[in-house]
Amino acid sequence: MPLPSSNTTGIGRPSVSHAVVVIFLEFFAWGLLTTPMLTVLHETFPQHTFLMNGLIQGVKGLLSFMSAPLIGALSDVWGRRSFLLVTVFFTCAPIPLMRLSPWWYFAAISMSGAFSVTFSVIFAYVADVTEEHERSTAYGLVSATFAASLVTSPAIGAYLSACYGDNLVVLVATLVALADICFILLAVPESLPEKMRLNTWGAPITWEQADPFQSMRKVGKDPTVLLICITVFLSYLPEAGQYSSFFLYLRQVINFSSATIAVFIGVVGILSIIAQTLILTVLMRTIGNKNTVLLGLGFQILQLAWYGFGSEPWMMWAAGAVAAMSSITFPAVSALVSHSADPDKQGLVQGMITGIRGLCNGLGPALYGLIFFMFNVELNTKSLIPGPPFLLGSCTVVVAFLVALFIPEHTEPPVVTCADSKETSTLAGVHINTPLPGSDEDTQVPTSDEDFEPLLQDSILWELPQHANYVAYLSPMEEEERERKGQ
Repeated sequence: MPLPSSNTTGIGRPSVSHAVVVIFLEFFAWGLLTTPMLTVLHETFPQHTFLMNGLIQGVKGLLSFMSAPLIGALSDVWGRRSFLLVTVFFTCAPIPLMRLSPWWYFAAISMSGAFSVTFSVIFAYVADVTEEHERSTAYGLVSATFAASLVTSPAIGAYLSACYGDNLVVLVATLVALADICFILLAVPESLPEKMRLNTWGAPITWEQADPFQSMRKVGKDPTVLLICITVFLSYLPEAGQYSSFFLYLRQVINFSSATIAVFIGVVGILSIIAQTLILTVLMRTIGNKNTVLLGLGFQILQLAWYGFGSEPWMMWAAGAVAAMSSITFPAVSALVSHSADPDKQGLVQGMITGIRGLCNGLGPALYGLIFFMFNVELNTKSLIPGPPFLLGSCTVVVAFLVALFIPEHTEPPVVTCADSKETSTLAGVHINTPLPGSDEDTQVPTSDEDFEPLLQDSILWELPQHANYVAYLSPMEEEERERKGQ
């Protein structure tokens, strides 16, 4: 059966603007539900709120980790637009169920993880419509749009909930999600040209393309990359658990109001953006790449320990400021990976890092939920250690810090000639709230001559639900230019 042509659909030529609108609407809709979701979660599971939250988010994260490479490979074959529609639809499908049936709502959230990889497809869409030197800026714009949606929407949702009730918030979020779906159907053009897609729906997809563990199997082949991967795993595991449970913790244990949580999200989010732009740039130039990673890990240790022992609201605000500084860690790690690897191995090593983070997105929430349950941390409980998972997380980051001390200072990698740079890559891809690890080989798309991948960009305090290990290949614009020149 032939593939339907997408060239006649959409408004205008494919552009970064289309990607920005899709991302903003999706995460704005979910940001509105921050306050109602905390309420419904506690009402549905009053005795084991933290445990069930961890299990729900853990199942979602693991499903995203397992399915992301397959969705990425399929989008390389059949085009981006159809998979943008699928991922946005199934990611937002649970929203109206919040008021209809909480049990179905949480079950749907767990199962939606199999499709919650919108960011991965979006980054591939951006790569299709930009030239290589424009992609870093374009990726930054998409990440900034995500940050802006989460900085503003929780406050709006909290206000609507206080004034008009949760039903209106759910209705507005549902309408925003529907608007996003309609925008994809009516306005988003296909970015992958017909000639780069296969002609039938029966195109074979290899196991290597769909295997989420593919890239991680190569971790031990380079001692430096191995040390970096261990550091990432030990530092991001508690970070992923924190993202899944921290707002619930503020609500139930620290007794933050809905409005205060919304303000907290906005303030720490803005501080994180400042830390990852201005402060990170200064640190990288003054103390160097490795020392910046160590500094970020040091801030993370302090932040998690403060969350673990803190029992007063002012302590959470102070620790939140430290958390904003700790957000410099992953961008610095990405740069360290890039400097430590040969130019023709960028996609491979970034895929390893992204795969490990994707795995943590599933394990971290479940681990935190289990620890909360084991220490019986529920509403209004007082103990010497109010937040045991955070304290345990700080201990794992201490180990990560010690491992990072042994990472050698990078040396300039050898220059690879065009004749040597023959690797190919496909769409590969999370805090986020997961990524496309392992799909940076076995591609259908040709790479550029240099095949040098832009660095992964981290998001604000709460991670991108699905980071993409985006790759450098010839975009359709570059393909047309080369054809005109007869290359």
